[in-house]
Amino acid sequence: MSANNCRAVKVIDVTPLGHSSPGEEIVELKLEYPGWESGWRVGQFVMIRPVSWPLDLVWGRPFSISNADDTTLTILFQVIGRGTKRLAQLTKGEQVNVWGPLGTFFSKPKDRPVLMLAGGMGIAPFCGYVDSHDQPENLKLFFAHRPPLENYPYKALSEKVEVEDIRENKPEDIHSIIARVEALVKEYADKKGLVTACGPTPFLRTVRNAAIKYGVEAELSLENRMACGVGACLGCVTKDSNGHHTQVCTTGPVFKATDISLEG
Repeated sequence: MSANNCRAVKVIDVTPLGHSSPGEEIVELKLEYPGWESGWRVGQFVMIRPVSWPLDLVWGRPFSISNADDTTLTILFQVIGRGTKRLAQLTKGEQVNVWGPLGTFFSKPKDRPVLMLAGGMGIAPFCGYVDSHDQPENLKLFFAHRPPLENYPYKALSEKVEVEDIRENKPEDIHSIIARVEALVKEYADKKGLVTACGPTPFLRTVRNAAIKYGVEAELSLENRMACGVGACLGCVTKDSNGHHTQVCTTGPVFKATDISLEG
């Protein structure tokens, strides 16, 4: 990656979503658009590191691009560690370094139904997917989550596309989520549609296995931990369908379901 991919931009706004208890804080971060000459594609990600971070926070943090236009880059994140806690404390006008756009992206077929399966913060890239799709009437979002819906941009999405959600309030709710995901994947296989998904690995494993079982085309965006984001550190490897290691930051984060394992 060339130095031109790293841009210093200013914070426009930092907005906590909903009313969160500790561990459920979700934040919308708006930054100046980095001026990417070649634009960006839905499913790609950025690495973000505030200029003011102390030396003990060496690495940037990876985030899906939630949305972007000519003036604003929008990121959604959950506060789960030192890095995201510091990001949530940013103020208007502070500078952050942004590397990107990075990685692979989702397909956006025309005249074909698309199922969007989101688990938790996996909802982030689908904000941009919905806004950039020419045929939103062909889209459906299924959302599995733990924090309440008002902590996510779910309402805004519900005004644009068909939506459905299940909240995981207790451990046994996972069985309802798995059953519903499998039923939806089968439905879209019968429609010869495209299945797209983003979320934690167990959620994506369920989607992958159902997609292969029913023979439907599926694209999965992985949420592996990353340090460099550009293929140098080997910190984000996963196994492909042949059992070989591949890097999520460079060959992903979006993979065809048939190309990755997600087992073990």
